[in-house]
Order: sequence, then C-alpha cells, then structure tokens
Amino acid sequence: MEVINTIGRRKTSVARIYVTPGKGEITVNDRALDEYFPSDILQTIVKQPFALVDENDNYDVKAILDGGGIAGQAEALRLAIARALNEINPEHRPALKKEGFLTRDPRMVERKKYGRRKARRRFQFSKR
Repeated sequence: MEVINTIGRRKTSVARIYVTPGKGEITVNDRALDEYFPSDILQTIVKQPFALVDENDNYDVKAILDGGGIAGQAEALRLAIARALNEINPEHRPALKKEGFLTRDPRMVERKKYGRRKARRRFQFSKR
C-alpha cells in the first residue's frame, strides 16, 4: 500500500493527512498527538474512526492542521482519518457512515451584521 492522502474540514480548520502502514503513531504538526491535544476528549475524538473499524495499531498518520481552534481541528482530523480508512478498505464505509464520520459538518460562524451588536443580537432598546 502506498501513502494515502486525504483532507478534512470543520468550521475554519483544515486537516491534511498522510496515512502509511505502521504501528499506530499519530503525528500532528511534527508533534505527538498527546502533546498537540492534551485533552483526553479531543484525543478520543481523533481516534474514534480507528476504534470503530478495529484498526488501532495498523496505520501511522502524519497530519498538518491549520486554522480554527483545537476542537474544530480535532473534528477535521477525524473526518480526514475516516475518509482515509474508507479509501483503504471500502468495506468500512457502512460503519463509518452510520456513525456520521464521513459527513462534513457544514455549520460555520454567522457573520456580524452592521447595526447589530453580534450576528443577530440587537442593541438594548430604550423607550425613554
């Protein structure tokens, strides 16, 4: 198997990954996964696709993350990993699709409008 290259996006985060056969090491921006994502919850989010298809220690992942915050980056990385697993073995598709790991979350931050305090919040109305 050659190197599999996929991309994942969430909010303004972009994850580009390179998957190779290996021992299960995940490197993010030239740092270890537990160093880049110190939170156990975010580490679990990233590893969910591997745990679902029982491929935990079979592939090494080298990821380049850009933009957004850490939660958006973790979910972008999850989408990229799920797409790579689907490309490696198409039999994983039904399980990944059922859990929603192959669906790009389209929700984005709504822009602020003029004459408003935030996107929808108005300034306080004063009658007198």
